[in-house]
Amino acid sequence: MSKSIPVGSFQGMKSLNKSTILNVVRQYGPISRARIAKLTKLTPPTVTNLVSELIESKLVIEGTLGESTGGRKPILLRINSSAFYVIGVYAGAKRLKAVTANLDGNIIGEFETRYAANQTREQFLQTLEKAVQNVMDNTHQQKESFLGIGVGMHGLVDPEQGLSLFAPHLNLRDLPIKSFLENRFQLPVEVENDVRAQALGESWFGKGVGIQNFICVHIGTGVGAGIIIDNKLYRGSSFTAGEIGHTTIDSNGPKCSCGNYGCLETLVGGAALARRAQQAIRLGKESILEEWVQGDLDEISAEMLCKAAQNGDFVAAEVLGDTGRYLGIGLANLINILNPALIILSGGVSRAEHYLLNPLIDTLEKRALTKPANTVKIAISELGKNSIPIGAFTLVLYKLFTPTGLGESISV
Repeated sequence: MSKSIPVGSFQGMKSLNKSTILNVVRQYGPISRARIAKLTKLTPPTVTNLVSELIESKLVIEGTLGESTGGRKPILLRINSSAFYVIGVYAGAKRLKAVTANLDGNIIGEFETRYAANQTREQFLQTLEKAVQNVMDNTHQQKESFLGIGVGMHGLVDPEQGLSLFAPHLNLRDLPIKSFLENRFQLPVEVENDVRAQALGESWFGKGVGIQNFICVHIGTGVGAGIIIDNKLYRGSSFTAGEIGHTTIDSNGPKCSCGNYGCLETLVGGAALARRAQQAIRLGKESILEEWVQGDLDEISAEMLCKAAQNGDFVAAEVLGDTGRYLGIGLANLINILNPALIILSGGVSRAEHYLLNPLIDTLEKRALTKPANTVKIAISELGKNSIPIGAFTLVLYKLFTPTGLGESISV
């Protein structure tokens, strides 16, 4: 039986009722046909017919027998997670990473590469193509085994057109990611802002499972947020919701890449941490960092700061503490406006949680309204360095498993 999936929106496989059944099997499987009918409120004959089509397409398989309620034991259904693969790509500020995963979200293969200096649009698209091709080749030789490609792109994105409107750290505009990849690989492609994609991944595989209102905040070279409100991914009217990195924290602060001054990104992004450490050392403070870079202070990085702090370095610990306080101001603003139950932190800076969290929480207690500040939880993502690639392939899984668009409910 062929496993071919048509390009586009999974025509012939995806329909409202099929997607509803698929999502129930994903969330509650192994599950009987009778319980599917009860949960979906579809008639038993409809469930039987649609399940037969899903089994024929190899998305669902029959497994163990369930408990009998008086008659024959029901045959339980589950997702055939190893039959197909999805691809997730993180196109970040400095590097690009692609992964493949099965339908349970388990990562099978990875490939990471850095961009060339002064990357052109043609070079970027070639780098993107190379990464996708690499993980496909190292996962499965048959293209029909792949259901689609998801791309989490830093900067401003139009997810409906699949365009990167502006990638600030690459200084590139209007990149036709969706059309380029669909033409090259003949697979459906979903494109989303990187941290919004991550928020979706957290809602399926991470700390956000079962949480109606939460925010992901990713702190790396740039700073962004992905917002889930009432189980819905919030994009905003022009797809720019979550640009917390460009909210003003200090109007007299450093100039930002966006042209404003004192944006959160200029105070907690990786470059900001390195800059503050350099300034401290130039003012005469002693630090192991100076020895590590053999006096070339321009070589100091945010990653080094985390390691130096762990080695008892005062300068590094002080810079990270200040970072926690600045981040606390930005998060207090989010809490006061959106009142989330949970904020999930990710990215390189978040790995210094021992030095960040106490000053961050102290700042929240002072600046956020008392009741929401007392109820919100601050957590570190457990998806690790693959949090955005996981979010990217979740875009594809979401398209397959749910009957509605990304602006609709993400729960059954």
